Amino acid sequence: MNSALLVNIARFILLLAAQILIFNNMRFLGYINPYPYMLFIILYPVNGNKYGLLGASFLLGIILDMFCNSGGVHAAACILLAFYRPYIFKFSFGLSYEYQTVRLNDVLTPERFSFILIAVVLHHFVLFLLEIFKFTFILEILLKTVASSIFTILLCILIIYIIKPGRR
Repeated sequence: MNSALLVNIARFILLLAAQILIFNNMRFLGYINPYPYMLFIILYPVNGNKYGLLGASFLLGIILDMFCNSGGVHAAACILLAFYRPYIFKFSFGLSYEYQTVRLNDVLTPERFSFILIAVVLHHFVLFLLEIFKFTFILEILLKTVASSIFTILLCILIIYIIKPGRR
């Protein structure tokens, strides 16, 4: 096993455990739920196995669904994010993505921030849309998406800076 695979396995386990044990118990103002577990999908290597990411994203989401008793909404949101991730990369990074020179766990640039922003908002919108699943509640879906996205983005950026590997 190579070190990148071990790092991804450790990241998967730690983010899932943190989500289940800590972040699932946070609820602010009835709308704000942080979901930093999706950092696994965001930080997955750019040139990593796409099918491996889809499989791991499904596993991540379905395990979380089992703990949250949420009927597959996390799995659906994770798979959708994993599927659209290359397009979000291409939109945010342009040619840097084409040449596979993107590193997300470096200094926060506008490109990195836009990637994280789009990824989090897409994930959260799908999650809350499927969770509520009633179009008459579109304002509630949007409110939960915006409020939870802001909190999740702040947490994700904080976690990226905490786990950022030192310069070699």
